[in-house]
Amino acid sequence: MRCPLVSPPESDGLSAALEPALGAPVTITGLRRMTGGASRETWAFTANGEDLILRRDPPGRRAGPVVMRREADAMRACGRLGLRVPEVLLHDDGTLLGTAGLVMRCVPGETIARRILRDEAYEVARGRLVADLGGFMAGLHALQPQQIPDLEQPEPLGKVWELYQRFGDTSPVFEKAYQWLADHPLPPSPVSVVHGDLRLGNLIVDSGGLAAVIDWELVHLGDPLEDLAWLCVKAWRFGAPLEVGGLGTIDELVAAYESAGGRGVDHEAFRWWLVQRTLTWGLGCLAQADVHLRGQVRSVELAAVGRRAAEQEWDLLELLAPKAVRAALDAPVPEPAADEPTVYGRPTARELLAAVREFITDDVLPQPGRVGFHGRVAANVLALVDRELAARPVERSGDDWETLALNVRDRLLVASPQHLESARSSG
Repeated sequence: MRCPLVSPPESDGLSAALEPALGAPVTITGLRRMTGGASRETWAFTANGEDLILRRDPPGRRAGPVVMRREADAMRACGRLGLRVPEVLLHDDGTLLGTAGLVMRCVPGETIARRILRDEAYEVARGRLVADLGGFMAGLHALQPQQIPDLEQPEPLGKVWELYQRFGDTSPVFEKAYQWLADHPLPPSPVSVVHGDLRLGNLIVDSGGLAAVIDWELVHLGDPLEDLAWLCVKAWRFGAPLEVGGLGTIDELVAAYESAGGRGVDHEAFRWWLVQRTLTWGLGCLAQADVHLRGQVRSVELAAVGRRAAEQEWDLLELLAPKAVRAALDAPVPEPAADEPTVYGRPTARELLAAVREFITDDVLPQPGRVGFHGRVAANVLALVDRELAARPVERSGDDWETLALNVRDRLLVASPQHLESARSSG
């Protein structure tokens, strides 16, 4: 999880901020940036012999001090209830750290989803995580909202549509999914504290199960089913077949949640939230690409995420139009175009892409931490561009489910062919 220093926070400001919690003087050593986290920076360091974690807003992409304070307040409130969260030592509005941030004690464990889902070291944990998460959410949703000041209560549909209208890119599938949600309104439900991003990637897992829930920047008031459904969005299975983060079934999660004191789950309401949450992540893909395209934060990772919107389109089609999805999978696939030299000569554009991708794979991917991680992203982007150059696009008009499914299938053949393979294997 390590990577080279990149625009690190000032050690003097960090030392001064920690003095009330650790006492003066505070000596900072080993400051290093961690991989992961597209919207926040995460830094590990040692202070007076303790392993600590700093989360901060990137200097060019500030969410504001209130958001960071809510995150700190939420973890402190959960900690008082005995829920598994990191211990927060401080939060700062940017006065000492230069940008809003918080410091926590380090919780040992793994956050990388593919390791949690596959490595032998987490075999026992995989058998316990669904129960652990059901229990955690039941405890969180019982929390008194007044313990976390200034929590917002976003309107689940209006906020989604407002977000969609910000982007120049459009999606007929997203529009039809939004219309389906509007046509099937939910009755009012009791309001709870909602994590908003509870999934693999935002969990620390050790050999025995859940060690901590992290990344509380989206905490808000809302329907508790929002958290349960988000955990079951297909994107967070990371290729594994089971519905709850690749770890278990929805029935197992609901049983664990209800047995731990969570409210009874209405399955039709849960399905509504599963559609809404899948649509929300699709719009999140567009949002992250938009940050890159507008130059707010130039990042190959953010740019690559933009093309993952096609995966969420497909997942929405699976939820709302499964027959159209099956027909699209069975329909003939256009043959790729031959890679023939043009007036520009050899190597062709695709041959040049292959050469650069080989360099990244051989020389950049072995680098530790963030450089290797972004090298992997860059290699995947080059493969995507190569598939696009080889594609023979078919123009189809219409907004019926069958046409949309064929169009999204063709987009996935370029953007994420493995997502189609997963759909075929799941039957």
